[in-house]
Amino acid sequence: MADDEDFRLFVRECSPALSRHAYLLTGDHQLAEDLLQSAFASVYRHWRRVRDDNPAAYLRRAIYHQHVSWWRRRRVHEHLTGAPPERGESDPAEDAALRVSLGQALAALSPKQRAVILLRFYDDLTEAQAADVLGVRVGTVKRHAHDALRRLREVAPGLLDEDAGERSPR
Repeated sequence: MADDEDFRLFVRECSPALSRHAYLLTGDHQLAEDLLQSAFASVYRHWRRVRDDNPAAYLRRAIYHQHVSWWRRRRVHEHLTGAPPERGESDPAEDAALRVSLGQALAALSPKQRAVILLRFYDDLTEAQAADVLGVRVGTVKRHAHDALRRLREVAPGLLDEDAGERSPR
């Protein structure tokens, strides 16, 4: 019974962040919810083994592997339609335009490139940590990140201020 309560607490604490993670990976709210539910089920089956180690990392890996499994079967073009709400005070119209632009730019990436960008820049993982989550070598993560950033600069040059390496103030 203590295991079940530990797992419930883990789910409550991690759900919001991992839900955003799954959404950014899939670009679809319903698919993200399904993906997260499936990953939680996987973690629950192995809870006694992973609870003392790093269950959030195990769950992120389960999310990624489940997502890869799904897109290999489906091969459906993804259409990103939005993003989690931005924090801070800014113009809602500009934020909406930026989210649409970013969503379209991310849709232009391959699933692996999008996963690397998500892990490196959204989850703020190191190259080694991202490689561990994806089950690939560090060099593969570097190559996917390089190719993805180059592609993002091609399809959405207005997203980055080349001089500062940051989003342009609009």
